[in-house]
Amino acid sequence: MHEHRGARGASSSGVEFDDKGWPSWPGREDLSAEFIKLLAAAQEGGSTVSECWLTLSRIDLASENSWSEEWIRTAELNEARADLSLLNGNLITARHNWLRATTYFHAAARLPGCSSNLLKCAVDGMRRCATNFLENRIPAGQVLSIPWTEDLFLQACYLPSAFRDNGPVIVCIGEPGSYKEELITKYASHANERGLSLLTVDLLGTQMALPPERLGGQKFETAMSRILDYLAEKPGVDSSRIAIVADAWNSSLVARAAASDARFAAAVCDAGIWDSHERSFFYQHAAGREQPGWLEDASSMSRRIDCPLLVTAGEGGWLLPGALTEFGNQLDSIHHDARLILFRCAETAAMQGHIDNPTLANEVIFDWLEDRLRLRKDLS
Repeated sequence: MHEHRGARGASSSGVEFDDKGWPSWPGREDLSAEFIKLLAAAQEGGSTVSECWLTLSRIDLASENSWSEEWIRTAELNEARADLSLLNGNLITARHNWLRATTYFHAAARLPGCSSNLLKCAVDGMRRCATNFLENRIPAGQVLSIPWTEDLFLQACYLPSAFRDNGPVIVCIGEPGSYKEELITKYASHANERGLSLLTVDLLGTQMALPPERLGGQKFETAMSRILDYLAEKPGVDSSRIAIVADAWNSSLVARAAASDARFAAAVCDAGIWDSHERSFFYQHAAGREQPGWLEDASSMSRRIDCPLLVTAGEGGWLLPGALTEFGNQLDSIHHDARLILFRCAETAAMQGHIDNPTLANEVIFDWLEDRLRLRKDLS
């Protein structure tokens, strides 16, 4: 997030506004980022601006559960409208309302420390509305369970393309603890309009507090190979054109997966820079000096990624723009088809994970995917 530089005003809910006009709760950067994401979701049909501000006006941060309660209240209103629209045969309006309800339920589930009953209500509602959205789109989507280990399954949502059989698939991965339903709102329209099928994945499925011993020595990136195995056998999928996209890239998980499995046709991820930066940070605090060559470590991982590679980042994110620019210059010299795009604050999409304008970043990402997967030629 941008650094808080002083309030311009405050609302009854305790929210203040920084000098760029973004809402901010002092000491609660998580809520600030979450509300910015909610406002930005309106661009993708995942919310409405008016509903976001109305819900915010009812939230009392002095109450531990008010945030979750109010977003659930707004979500349930949208779900009720969707159900009524379905009864009346108005499927487009029903889908729009289920999509917004999914976003609002997701917001309710994001607050740490909310009661277990509220969390269950939010997660159940989010999954119910997402399932209704999938079942009533054209063509219908599916909720999948993809085998990972002997006793663990990856939960995923599959949205097939309406334009082609044996076509490409974009696999979108959130970080551990994220929800596949949120990724539908962020990426479905961009994929659908380009004739791309979309698979959104919960990395740990419903096992949100999975103990490490349950993994049986499996690394997270091995899950990506299981996804590729599954898609290779799925009717309607061109297994030679499966690309992977890391949502927000707060780790190098997807980069490690792309480096370890050469079957991916393209990858949008951090290319290893996040892991290298974290190692340098811990080294600096332990040894009192910066770890030398941490950018070279990131370059080493990017060399192992054979497929076309795109890195997008924001000038106002957690990594310094100078280091990102230097890394981008290295990418140009060591990879046959790699690019780093740095969004500047003057154009937005510059916060961590592009939360201030995901539409702008996703247009760039999916145009790049369209080019690398040769979709324009196929559609002509």
